[in-house]
Amino acid sequence: MTSKKRVFVAGHKGMVGSAIVRNLEKRNDVELILVDRNSLDLTTQQAVKEFMENSKPDEVYLAAAKVGGIHANNVYPADFIYQNLIIECNIIHSAHLANVQKLLFLGSSCIYPKFAEQPMQESALLTGVLEPTNEPYAIAKIAGIKLCESYNRQYGRDYRAVMPTNLYGPNDNFHPDNSHVIPALLRRFHEAKLRGDVEVVAWGSGTPKREFLYVDDMASACIVSARQTPP
Repeated sequence: MTSKKRVFVAGHKGMVGSAIVRNLEKRNDVELILVDRNSLDLTTQQAVKEFMENSKPDEVYLAAAKVGGIHANNVYPADFIYQNLIIECNIIHSAHLANVQKLLFLGSSCIYPKFAEQPMQESALLTGVLEPTNEPYAIAKIAGIKLCESYNRQYGRDYRAVMPTNLYGPNDNFHPDNSHVIPALLRRFHEAKLRGDVEVVAWGSGTPKREFLYVDDMASACIVSARQTPP
């Protein structure tokens, strides 16, 4: 009988983390390790180190992050760079110290240069200036990618990073100012309908093109990516 893999999903109550949990719950070879922020502060190094040592996961999915739309990134840049950097450092380093061999880090498409050639290639990373409104968040995500690469290079770990495009789905953030584009539009449409408005005003010129992915499809791809045999 095959023993179950102990899998820690950091950020399991967020949109991305909860989608990964839904996917893993369908599998009979997984024992999920889930802990909320009231029990574990991911920004506290010693607490994360002790948790990782005691829980001894076989795999880690790092979906915990401070996230938000253009407005939130623009207003709270210090919060976005600090909290994301410290969460990544604590989890990745503690996973290594606990001898966790497999980890998947969730990045963001905003890591690529503002004027990257379209369609974007992975090789475009670090070749140009980032979008100013979310540069602190993007830099934190780039640091997470480089952390994974560095632990792989120095210690032979199998720490991988995936870059989802714009996501939407269950447990999304519908805040009137801090949400991403699809939940923001849904909220505006819904509230306009309730008020009986004849039009809805949206930010922007309408000319930019966006790419969207349903979060459960992304989660399924993450499991495949994490468990693929290295080339």
